[in-house]
Amino acid sequence: MPTTLPTGNALLMRFQPDSASRVSRNTVKLLALRLGLKGDADVLHYAVKKLAKEVLPTYEKDDGLLTRKQLAAIKKAVPQGRVSRVSSSLFD
Repeated sequence: MPTTLPTGNALLMRFQPDSASRVSRNTVKLLALRLGLKGDADVLHYAVKKLAKEVLPTYEKDDGLLTRKQLAAIKKAVPQGRVSRVSSSLFD
């Protein structure tokens, strides 16, 4: 009997015995009860979102490209056209 796997935005979750990187269905159900969530899918979304916040870098959105006025201020503050050389190094 062929099994049709979900496509698109669906995810098939195969529960396994609890381990360092696996989770059982019973653990997910206990988490749902403890957190007051509706079911397995809510627990999985909550857990993945929490992990993403912990692991993935986030950056505040900036104002986009610098304006001409900002670029001019930077060029004025930093000497232009001069070549500098390293007189000492931390690694020598």
